[in-house]
Amino acid sequence: MGIKVHGSPLCCATLRVVAALHEKELDFEFVLVDIRSGAHKQQPHLSLNPFGQVPAFEDGDFKLYESRAITKYLTYVYKSKGTALVYQDLKQKAIRAAWMEVEALQFDPPATKLIEELVFKGTTSTQTDMAIVEESEAKLAKVLDVYESRLGESKYLGGETFTLADLHHLPQLHMLIGTQVKKVLEERPHVYVWCKDILARPAWEKTIALLKHA
Repeated sequence: MGIKVHGSPLCCATLRVVAALHEKELDFEFVLVDIRSGAHKQQPHLSLNPFGQVPAFEDGDFKLYESRAITKYLTYVYKSKGTALVYQDLKQKAIRAAWMEVEALQFDPPATKLIEELVFKGTTSTQTDMAIVEESEAKLAKVLDVYESRLGESKYLGGETFTLADLHHLPQLHMLIGTQVKKVLEERPHVYVWCKDILARPAWEKTIALLKHA
């Protein structure tokens, strides 16, 4: 039966899972879910993700949803494949886990709002709310100040090697670097070097090929 990812290239969470699959060098089938028509809120997708969101994931008869849970599953179940994406040392594991929490709880909320306003609203007739942009950009800047300090001490967020703590940022960074937020990134040299590094990874280049089908 193999691995299947049910999702949309327009969804950062979907791209996060696809990036992990490419880093692990795993074969998989991508099943497009038309979120514009609301297919994610209907059967059969609801049988895979009862919250009506993407992505949903299948590995044979095993089913899972929530992108960060899926990337962790891939990392541990297929630990001998591709990029390790984890540390074996327990203290390093804890540091990596902390930065994964930072991404989800500190970085993602303002980044997601900025993407909604500066990227997705630009593809529709909806007007960008510049008040939300200003507020979210200020929040993101404060988070990135912490990143700048961390990345002045180590090459990646979790340490000296690329892990899930970095990978989880890829979809948002890819979208934001093409907007006015690029300046916020450039103003923090360690952050900007890190961005360019991880966005140039071959696995991510393969991932964004999906956007051609969006």
